[in-house]
Amino acid sequence: MSLGLSIPERLTRARADLRMGVPVVLCGLEGAALVAAVETLDAARLEDLRGLGSPVLAITARRAETLKARAYDGDLARIIPPSDTGLDWLRSVADPADDLRTPMKGPLQSLRDGTPDLARAALGLAKTAQLLPAALLVPVQDALTLAGAHGLTLLVLDEIAPALAALPPMDEVVSARVPLVASSAGRVHVFRPDDGGEEHYAIEIGRPDRAKPVLARLHSACFTGDVLGSLKCDCGPQLRAALAQMGQEGAGVLLYLNQEGRGIGLANKMRAYSLQDQGFDTVEANHRLGFEDDERDFRIGAEILRKLGFSSVRLLTNNPNKLAMMESCGLHVTERVPLHVGQTKENRAYLATKAAKSGHLP
Repeated sequence: MSLGLSIPERLTRARADLRMGVPVVLCGLEGAALVAAVETLDAARLEDLRGLGSPVLAITARRAETLKARAYDGDLARIIPPSDTGLDWLRSVADPADDLRTPMKGPLQSLRDGTPDLARAALGLAKTAQLLPAALLVPVQDALTLAGAHGLTLLVLDEIAPALAALPPMDEVVSARVPLVASSAGRVHVFRPDDGGEEHYAIEIGRPDRAKPVLARLHSACFTGDVLGSLKCDCGPQLRAALAQMGQEGAGVLLYLNQEGRGIGLANKMRAYSLQDQGFDTVEANHRLGFEDDERDFRIGAEILRKLGFSSVRLLTNNPNKLAMMESCGLHVTERVPLHVGQTKENRAYLATKAAKSGHLP
């Protein structure tokens, strides 16, 4: 019997390590590196890493664009930190909070030789750990011995690449009847991925006919809008309006997906809000942080709908990306049902940006 960790288990452990400030070891065809997330790195560990070799700072091309650094690797830049670099400098490159006060971080010298594969995997891990997408990499020899001696998680790129790209298998854990304001005939289904990631929920209204297109909405969790009643977005009103419409029609499914802040997590969403207070719109704020416009994975919604027995939907959405993803996952969208509620003076510019830059539909 083997007690070794599976690939999903190792990836989950690696993300947890990075969130705690513990380095992980990445191995590729052209070498290995000790990797630490800049956001959680402390001064003592930085000195330890420096003692092992010359570090390289990986940032996304979005962040590099803000910093006027050359992204020779296309989707990322590998920056050579100055020899006397301290933690404050690393964090100023990773975090745009003080960009307007101290815009000059460089000149920044970017690597153009060698493979960026380890840096790309490190940034992917940081993103999925909901940390700022900036990682410090120190090339190391004899990675297996290093990992074993210090109890560090070791990941081999060829082994983890398929798992990073694939949607983790997901199963229904339980469902139970929950009478709702929108409908007394409510049922909540809880789905859990096998990689230890966030659970997702399906709120079923009535008894939708599996042989017909179901009125459905993919709603991403929004703590500020759904719970606090924030006026900066239209999420809370959309959530309640979608459930109310399903209640009026007597049937529907609302998927509540735990992908806060368009998939970047609540902490990074708050960082984006702070940047919006400095005058940047929602897309610009995400880019300055190093993220894409939208980091969510709508395949999750399609998978849950399939597991519930649906093959076609009437989708309540203004987002064309959700429509495209449903179709690409084999769920036929028979109708796009617009959902326009919750406009306030505080979110008017935000909604206009979603229309102009993210293509949201009228």
